[in-house]
Amino acid sequence: MLLVADVGNTNTKIGVYDGPRLVNSWRMTSRREQTADEYGLVIETFLQTRGIRVAAIHGIAISNVVPPVQQTLEWMCEQYFGRAAFFVDPGVNTRMPLLVDAPREVGADRYVDAFAAAAKYGAPLIVIDFGTATTFNCVSARGEFIGGAIAPGIATSVDALVNRAARLARVELVRPKEAIGRNTTTNLQSGAIYGYAGLVDGLVDRMRSEMGGTTRVIATGGNAGLIADVARCVERVDEHLRLDGLRMLYEEAHPPDPQR
Repeated sequence: MLLVADVGNTNTKIGVYDGPRLVNSWRMTSRREQTADEYGLVIETFLQTRGIRVAAIHGIAISNVVPPVQQTLEWMCEQYFGRAAFFVDPGVNTRMPLLVDAPREVGADRYVDAFAAAAKYGAPLIVIDFGTATTFNCVSARGEFIGGAIAPGIATSVDALVNRAARLARVELVRPKEAIGRNTTTNLQSGAIYGYAGLVDGLVDRMRSEMGGTTRVIATGGNAGLIADVARCVERVDEHLRLDGLRMLYEEAHPPDPQR
């Protein structure tokens, strides 16, 4: 079995694959001060709750956008699983062309999203990841990562507004029935949901025109469900896109031995 981990600024998503099949996935809070033992014990517990033995894990693939925990993750893999992990490093151990000014600055998360979406749905396309930040990742018709955009995530934006406005309080991020809010709560919800959908549609329209026409739009990330039904441009939500990408990248980097 293959263990995959997507380490983000807010959450870490763990998955286990048996061949191409995702057996189980879990989500945990990302903490920069978390130790190798804490990571190892939590992941061991996840596996045990589904009857998966640590010895059954034959490989590990990780995308990490939090540099301070890199060494911690390396130690955890060696101490708890007895093997070195495959860390996605765009421009170093990847093959999708990166047609941007600074290829080494492309985040592993963005690369995995673009690679997985191109492999699963074909290019050209735009992958939108709704997380702590909302990233727009563009893949050309030739299968090249050509850049995109980074916007504050929807929850990040609302938190920033509430923290700066004394008379506003946090609200549940749900879609209100109408765009015209009748109270403070629905005003905030309308601005967050419908306003953010307008941001997404407007930016995708501009990107599509620069890419020369129609492109598919795939959404992923923890907050994709909030916007996917409101933004007109989103064609499909793929909840496990990044985990699938990690599996595909690992398999590409570790082809089976034909003599075995």
